[in-house]
Amino acid sequence: MVVATSGSNFLVWSLLGADEGSVLYRIAYFFDAFSRSVGITLILVMGLMKVTRNYRPSLAVDIGVFALATAAGLFLRHFHGEDPRVDYDAFAVAAFYVVANLAAAVFLGYFAKRLWTIGARGTAFWTGLVTAAAIVIAITYDFFPFPFDDANRTIFYTAALATWGTQGFVYFFAYRALHDHNAASGVKTVQEAGASS
Repeated sequence: MVVATSGSNFLVWSLLGADEGSVLYRIAYFFDAFSRSVGITLILVMGLMKVTRNYRPSLAVDIGVFALATAAGLFLRHFHGEDPRVDYDAFAVAAFYVVANLAAAVFLGYFAKRLWTIGARGTAFWTGLVTAAAIVIAITYDFFPFPFDDANRTIFYTAALATWGTQGFVYFFAYRALHDHNAASGVKTVQEAGASS
């Protein structure tokens, strides 16, 4: 949902003339920081834990994590556009984004392994491939801009949006594969198992 909302905001902003003074431009920075810090890292992992670890967070945990992501988005958006090669604070934020992405990627490696184990090998392959592409995007984003790109980084952002959109698509089908496998195996969530004991 976050990536779709962010991408839609970016598309509308582009179609309306790509004015850097637009409120949509500032919202785009918020969504970018929200997603890269907690949204496509911790929130994604928590969602996938439903089918990998039979874990379903409580409403309080859900609200707390989304509040954390919102606070991170509001705070970290101010560092967008700063060059991490010359600004220490921007470097620290960019490094945090990469570390958060790599931590999520470790879990996604485990997730792909679970898919492989249940026989969903094609889905496991695509999960690994799109996760690797997302790591490249995360590292490239702040530290290694394409030298052949234009001032607006059109090629990079096209690749990034395509990668993030593909992640949503692939992870959805991967989640469904494990969910269907668990349902066929009679696996219950931690809360369901506790309630029945």
